[in-house]
Amino acid sequence: MNALTLPESPLRASDAAGMPSPAPRPHQGMPALDQSGAPLSFFEFWPMWAFYPPVALYAAWLMLRYRGLLLPTVANPSFPGGGFFGESKAQILALAMRHVAEWVAPFVSVDRAQAASSDAWQECDAALQRLALAGLQLPVVAKPDLGCRGAGVKLVRSRDDLHAYIAGFPRGARFLLQTLIPFEGEAGIFYCRRPGEAQGRIISITLKYFPHVIGDGRRTLRELILADPRAGRLAHLYLRRHLARLDTVPAAGAPTRLAFAGSHSRGAIFRNGTGFVTPAMEAAFDSIAQRLPEFHFGRFDVRFENFSEVQAGRGFGIVEINGAGAESTHIWDRGTGLIEAWRALMRQYRWLFEIGHANRARGFTPLSLKDFVRDYRREKRLTPLYPATD
Repeated sequence: MNALTLPESPLRASDAAGMPSPAPRPHQGMPALDQSGAPLSFFEFWPMWAFYPPVALYAAWLMLRYRGLLLPTVANPSFPGGGFFGESKAQILALAMRHVAEWVAPFVSVDRAQAASSDAWQECDAALQRLALAGLQLPVVAKPDLGCRGAGVKLVRSRDDLHAYIAGFPRGARFLLQTLIPFEGEAGIFYCRRPGEAQGRIISITLKYFPHVIGDGRRTLRELILADPRAGRLAHLYLRRHLARLDTVPAAGAPTRLAFAGSHSRGAIFRNGTGFVTPAMEAAFDSIAQRLPEFHFGRFDVRFENFSEVQAGRGFGIVEINGAGAESTHIWDRGTGLIEAWRALMRQYRWLFEIGHANRARGFTPLSLKDFVRDYRREKRLTPLYPATD
C-alpha cells in the first residue's frame, strides 16, 4: 500500500524488541527549517482588513467578468457549497472515505447534545463507544465540523481530555474525532485541474513546522518563549496556551512544542515548499483527486513520517481536504513578498472562477446567496464558542 501505515501504538512506533522508540524530534522527517533572515515578514500577521482588500477587489472583478457572484461554490460540485465557506468537514471526509479510504485518516463525527440538561460525561462515554465501534482509540485529534484556520483543534489523549473538550463545545454543534498520525511532518498540497485539462497539477506546497523552544536547565518556559527570535514576537499566541507551566524550567536540551495545530494563525511556521514538487508526487495527488467525484480545486492537508516518501508519491495520510475556500498558504513564508503573495492569491482566484464558470456551463448550479449567508453566519456564530486551540 502506498498510503501511510500507522505504527502499532497510536502514540509512537515500537522497535523490534517491543520497546517504545523515542518521541519524534522537532521537525523530524521534514526538509531542514531555514531560520536565517527575518523571523517574520512585515505583513505576516496583518489583520484581514489590511491584507485582503486588493484580493477582494480582484475577486469582485472576476464576479463581473464571469457573471457569477458565487461561482466558486460549483468549483467542486460534490462538496457542500464547493467547499467555499461553511462546509462540513465530516461530509467531505466521508466522501473521501468512500473513494480513497486508504489515504484518509479515519474519523468519527459526534453531535453535541442540544439539551442543557445533558451530562458531558455520558456524552464522553458515548463518543468513546463510537470510536471503539469504528476500530479507533485514543489519542485522537478533536476538531469542529465547521471552521477554519485551526479553530477549536485539540489533541485528546485521555477520557478526561475528551470530557473537557465536549463540556467546552457549543451545544447542538458537531465535531470530529480523528486518528492521530503521530509524526512531525505536515504539509498543505494545493491541487488544481483547470477546464479542459486531462491532468491536474500541484500549484502550491506549504511545509508546516511546529515551533519549539529548547530548554537550557536554567530559564523558565516563559523566559525561553520571550527570548526566542520568532516566538517572542508571537508571545500572545503561546503564553496563554501554556499558562499552567510557564514557570517550570525545561531540562537542558529538552524541546517544548508550542503549537499542535498546523495553522499559521495559531502559531505554526509556514515555509514555501513548491520547489519540492516531483512528477511522482504530482501523479499521486492527481490520481487521488480524480478518484474524488467532481473535485477540481483545493488543498490536501497531509501528515507523514518522511517528506521524501511524499515526494515519491507515498507514505502520507490526508487529515483534511479544503475546497474552493482553500488558500495557497505558502504565501505566509516569511521570505514571500507582499506583491508576490497578492499575485499568488489572485492567480488561484482566477483559476477558481474559470472552473466555476465551466462547471456552471455543464449544468451545475451555484449556491444561492440566501444559503451562502446562512452557512456563513452559522460558522461565524460558532467559531468564537469553540475550545481554545492547542
